[in-house]
Amino acid sequence: MTHTLKTISPVDGRIYVERPLETAAGIDRALDAARASQRAWARTPLAARCEVLGKAVDAFVAKASDIAAEITWQMGRPIRHAPGEVRGFEERARYMLSVAPEALARVLPGDKAGFRRQIKRMPLGVVAVVAPWNYPYLTAVNAVLPALIAGNAVVLKHSHQTPLCAERFLEAFASAGVPSGVFQYLHLSHDDTSRLMGDPRVASVCFTGSVAGGRAVVAATAAGFATSGLELGGKDPAYVRADADLNHAIDSLTDGAFFNAGQSCCGIKRIYVAAERFDEFVAGVVDLTRKYRLGSPLDPETTLGPVVRTAAAEAIRAQVRAAVAAGAHALINEASFTAAAPGTPYLAPQVLTGVDHSMAIMREETFGPAVGIMQVASDEEALRLMNDSEFGLTAAIFSADTARAEALGDELETGTVFLNRCDYLDPALAWAGVKNSGRGCTLSRVGFESLTRPKSYHFKVQL
Repeated sequence: MTHTLKTISPVDGRIYVERPLETAAGIDRALDAARASQRAWARTPLAARCEVLGKAVDAFVAKASDIAAEITWQMGRPIRHAPGEVRGFEERARYMLSVAPEALARVLPGDKAGFRRQIKRMPLGVVAVVAPWNYPYLTAVNAVLPALIAGNAVVLKHSHQTPLCAERFLEAFASAGVPSGVFQYLHLSHDDTSRLMGDPRVASVCFTGSVAGGRAVVAATAAGFATSGLELGGKDPAYVRADADLNHAIDSLTDGAFFNAGQSCCGIKRIYVAAERFDEFVAGVVDLTRKYRLGSPLDPETTLGPVVRTAAAEAIRAQVRAAVAAGAHALINEASFTAAAPGTPYLAPQVLTGVDHSMAIMREETFGPAVGIMQVASDEEALRLMNDSEFGLTAAIFSADTARAEALGDELETGTVFLNRCDYLDPALAWAGVKNSGRGCTLSRVGFESLTRPKSYHFKVQL
């Protein structure tokens, strides 16, 4: 059994980080420290908690350049794009800090003669956050910061692909004066992660990852009755109506499919286009895709980096080959992307037509730079196909008709509906999924509800 974490960089295949995995005794110490420190942290006034956490955000942003370079080396995002994650982290963190006083305010149900009644939002206790590698700070901050704001202690287990991210969190919190034990990270094996989630000292688990991983979380948390919030990915669709601004749709959806090498839970993976605009749309997407530059993510000119590992690249290549064998048309000549090579994580982007829902490329999650495009004859056909999925994270509509888009949105089985944009999380809006995309909610005022419990005060006033 291995006792060491080794991060293989997709940039060049070398070991970039090595860390010892935590022992059972270390996990016990961390949970005891978290539970002990949480009580004092919860008694700290909300304004004081927000002040120190705001300083932590300042400290984190001050290291933006170093953090961006580490993101590139750990998971392969082009260096020209990596700083955007720090900006997104700051946007979400500062928003959650700004709305906390309102979101965590006591609820007053109204006057009743002879009684004083209120509902307070109480922290849960110790929250375990299990974060992935694809957006290592954005996915983690969604839970870490609001959990701390609400008065919880947090134990973060980050992906073995991005362990430095957990360490950067601790560095920022410690430098800002967050008390010892309130935030901790643990580098853990899969088995020990399950034990962490099932420990009775853990009150809640926030997990971002695969559907299989989500099922494992549910099984693990049953032992200790911890609550869980699950964000499990998607097969997110877009619909381009006949009245859409086509150039805008082409630009937005091509970026939505290929940004971060397509490794986004809410990236665009299947596109449905009104028949009369289909040929023009496809031609535009193909033309724009051919302009991507695949290469070393350390090169500032690179716009498409490697996927996270060679095995992931081979799985995507296999999915594309299976679609072509079943009748799909691959419109991008991979040979034109000279950096692409079998046996490496450097993978050319691919645009497919002639696809249908019998193909895995249109049904199973594709965590890489490949997108399928189908033509549709009506809104009703587009709606049926968009809902024909086990996932339901986001869906995008491109149209000039806001009212019709909202009506379609009401029928979409998804957590977020976009109009004339895609692949973006607004921190003021709830981030949630349906079906196999998960359960629970992060971000917005609503996101605080799953990180607190209501406590009612029913006082009969003595006359």
